[in-house]
Amino acid sequence: MSDQTVELSPTSWVQDQTKKILETGTTEGIEIRGSPIVLLTLRGAKSGKLRYTPLMRVEHEGKYAAVASKGGAPEHPTWYYNIKAHPEFPLQDGTVTRTYVAREIDGAEYDEWWERAVAAYPSYADYRKKTDRRIPVFLLEPK
Repeated sequence: MSDQTVELSPTSWVQDQTKKILETGTTEGIEIRGSPIVLLTLRGAKSGKLRYTPLMRVEHEGKYAAVASKGGAPEHPTWYYNIKAHPEFPLQDGTVTRTYVAREIDGAEYDEWWERAVAAYPSYADYRKKTDRRIPVFLLEPK
């Protein structure tokens, strides 16, 4: 896996957001429905290729949550499997990029971070109603 080229999302609006972050060097001012985002650089579970993945900014005391909602779709987003396969990766928030380690959470920890996620991005509550699956949440902690 020596290829360090990072691919952009095939989805045009996600690609546009990512290009803007790369051009300006910051995630500040980049939003989805009025809520800020962070930029993850994930390695593909199958391909091994690096991919930029913008997600909603859910932060508390230097830790972040990655909510695998996929807008309430019945299946997990592709990036869910990438994090499961490669849980250590860079996250950019504003102009700061650090390495984080992810783990999927449950129980009281899940409930606490779910509340934070909905506070940061209220549409998550609607997404939960749209799907029968339990929307996974990863806790991202600095390495």
